[in-house]
Amino acid sequence: MLLLAALPLQAQQSPKFGKHFRDATLRVDYLRVGNKQHDTCKLQRFVLQSDKVWAGSLTQLLDPVDNGAYRIMVKDARSGAELYSRCYNTLFGEYRETAAGRDSIATFEEVMLMPMPKQPVDICLQKRGDDGKFATATVFRFDPGNTPVETRASDIPQRKLLYNGDWHKKIDVVIVAEGYGRSDAEKMQGDFEKFASYLVAQEPFAGRKSDFNVWGVGVLEQESGVTDPNRGKYVKSAVGSSYNTFGSDRYLMTTRLFQLHDLLAGVPYDHIVIMANCDTYGGGAIYNYYAFSAVQAMSMWILPHELGHSIGGLADEYVDEELSYNDIHSNGREPVEPNITTLVDFGSKWQSMVPEGTPVPTNPVEGLDKRDNGPVGAYEGAGYQAKGVYRPCTKCMMRDYAAFCPVCKKRLNEVFDLYVK
Repeated sequence: MLLLAALPLQAQQSPKFGKHFRDATLRVDYLRVGNKQHDTCKLQRFVLQSDKVWAGSLTQLLDPVDNGAYRIMVKDARSGAELYSRCYNTLFGEYRETAAGRDSIATFEEVMLMPMPKQPVDICLQKRGDDGKFATATVFRFDPGNTPVETRASDIPQRKLLYNGDWHKKIDVVIVAEGYGRSDAEKMQGDFEKFASYLVAQEPFAGRKSDFNVWGVGVLEQESGVTDPNRGKYVKSAVGSSYNTFGSDRYLMTTRLFQLHDLLAGVPYDHIVIMANCDTYGGGAIYNYYAFSAVQAMSMWILPHELGHSIGGLADEYVDEELSYNDIHSNGREPVEPNITTLVDFGSKWQSMVPEGTPVPTNPVEGLDKRDNGPVGAYEGAGYQAKGVYRPCTKCMMRDYAAFCPVCKKRLNEVFDLYVK
């Protein structure tokens, strides 16, 4: 459900961190209001998320991956020089593709994190246009000497589940426990340990285990479980998660981004995993936003699939023509995700990885082992659509809970590298 460009990663001259930023985290809370026709962003607050921790890289300040539907671009207020950027997607971006989102106006909370500026900056919220390029839609001015900043503090214990060193050179993932009641303390700890192991169990995560730090944050509530409207269950949980997002039974998400990030004040994190204490199959993810997984028998497969979305920006490769936005790729253009193609510009995707003599489109391979990918080609059926959209292999984590295919592994490793340099 996430967008990631197929363009190669590009080397850029990154600004000097110490010249423009201090080692602290500024949080930008805003509301995105609108529908498919139009949307606008309204600033709610600036928050000092951490006065002593910026979890991101000190050298990779400008995002070299042209991906996502949105981008935050921080510019020096005087010179206009680009100082920091990150691409991302939003839950609103999916809402606007639903039947309701084409006309009905809705409001979504959104949060962006950035290093704390030393001088006045313009925080530009950009959107990708029909031409594939980003354009600034909203600008927030931040002056560290004059702009009001709220502070956040959390007394929730931080569990160190996996630690490999300096968070400036690691991929820091925080696992948030959701839906744990007063009697679930022991279960929470066991689930933290399981999810930390699931996170680095599949390649390429397993081979890059030493590049990850994993933290755990959780609070015990009055009730156990999460809201599930289809079963008549409504729970006041830590971050307000719910099944049946956009009418999909298994789509487990939250719209309470401010509440979620309040729980994480002072924690060094690049990515968020929400571990939901419920045994009904479900999950979801948004690129550079968060990943969700229920705690149930399939968690060891749900979690890496959702991380493929939230960290790697990979597209779903399965077919589901009942989804309300299943025609998202029927626009005559090449999708920006790296692992699906309409063959409009296959050369910009994985064409170079296809063995010589392989027909394109490629016929599915029968009789593969349950977890085998099969040879790289262009197999029809991906991005929720049965026709006109193609995937790299017969099987993949983004389709069948098989191993990540070579194309997806390549992109994940490229993204991992952005955090460890």
